[in-house]
Amino acid sequence: MEFIVVACIALVGSLLSFMSGFGLGTILLPTFLLFFPLEIAVLATALVHMANNLFKLWLVGKYADKRMIIRFGITSVIGAYVGATLIDVLPNVVLYTYQLHGMSMEITSMKTLFGCIILFFALYELRSEVNKHTIADRWLPWGGAISGFFGGLSGHQGALRSAFLMRTALTKEAFMGTRVVLACLVDLTRIAVYVNCIELATFSVNPMLIVIASLAAFVGAWFGKKWMQKSETPFINRFIAVSMILFAVALIAGLI
Repeated sequence: MEFIVVACIALVGSLLSFMSGFGLGTILLPTFLLFFPLEIAVLATALVHMANNLFKLWLVGKYADKRMIIRFGITSVIGAYVGATLIDVLPNVVLYTYQLHGMSMEITSMKTLFGCIILFFALYELRSEVNKHTIADRWLPWGGAISGFFGGLSGHQGALRSAFLMRTALTKEAFMGTRVVLACLVDLTRIAVYVNCIELATFSVNPMLIVIASLAAFVGAWFGKKWMQKSETPFINRFIAVSMILFAVALIAGLI
């Protein structure tokens, strides 16, 4: 049963994440949590996420902007390493708990903070009077550090990365390619830290589950590329902004 559930979630999440830059890990982690303990679910999600990013790298990596990778990527890696090492250290206070259809939901300090940051960027993007503004180069390293830090801490890296990169002068293709290269750098960094912290003897996931989830994600990414080729940049930016708002609200509410 878990094979079918995980494969379906991976396919849908990958399709959506190809356009928005986030979503696969967000919905895949809760799915793995249905079958495995937290630390195993985090590592399994990271492995599928990394495999999918490598596949997307093959699809669109050639369009990546090298200058942007240097300015944004170096601090992304540093931020990811710091976030991953602090995953068990930073306080994540439960602010409120409630019941939803018999399930216990928690509103936590870390998710609320992260959700508010994403919401700010999303609403800023949707303001028509600032739609033509681009972000100054001096802010790019800070964008890399912030998105990388949250990527290492919780795996939620794509939303903030997309928010910063949308404010650059990248073409649609360069935006997609650059985003994928940066995601791979962060994934490699955080997985290295996770593996070092988690006893591999406890990693009791059937390898075929990881393979099937990855293959399903590949299919989703392939269709996502086709969707991207038929879409214009303004539509992509609006799609990402609306996705960010939904993601932020769900995060703040403790739904993900």
